[in-house]
Amino acid sequence: MRLRDELPVDHRLARVYRYGAGLCGVILLVFGCLGFADRLSPFDTDGTRIAGMPTNGLLSLISVLVGLALIAGAVVGGNFASTLNMTVGSLFLLSGFFHVFVLDRPANVLDFGMTNVMFSFVMGLIIACFGMYGRVSGRLPHDNPYWRRRHPREAAHESVAARRRARQSALDAARGGASAPAMTSAED
Repeated sequence: MRLRDELPVDHRLARVYRYGAGLCGVILLVFGCLGFADRLSPFDTDGTRIAGMPTNGLLSLISVLVGLALIAGAVVGGNFASTLNMTVGSLFLLSGFFHVFVLDRPANVLDFGMTNVMFSFVMGLIIACFGMYGRVSGRLPHDNPYWRRRHPREAAHESVAARRRARQSALDAARGGASAPAMTSAED
């Protein structure tokens, strides 16, 4: 089974994916635009700081592109935003791990410092959590669309039981509650 096969098309969790992608996209877009406003050279590693983090023109460009991608995901919403959030969050985490090893080395073309690494880890976790919200858990409630998609037999059984209960309540209401007093008198 593919991941996209177990994704429900329309559900209330889509708002979480959309708002998460939009919020994180705006943060990255602002960071990148501040770098462009400061007219940073693309591969400069002299330690120019924006928002307390070393940056250069290339990092600003990447931040703007990823920010725009997240905002586009927020516009599209739904399962696309969720999958995009999980993917971008994972890439941020991988970037943090990679840059821990290349700090103070020539391979650090994005001029990452330890604050950038920490930001990458935190932002990656936040974005990934927005993407995984309601999708990844050991104890999803049974009305969760992901649980229902992953457990079709149990969901069908619960739906049948719910319909029976609803039908019985409707019959009891139609009888004017006659069955309820009959049960109490039988119990006496």
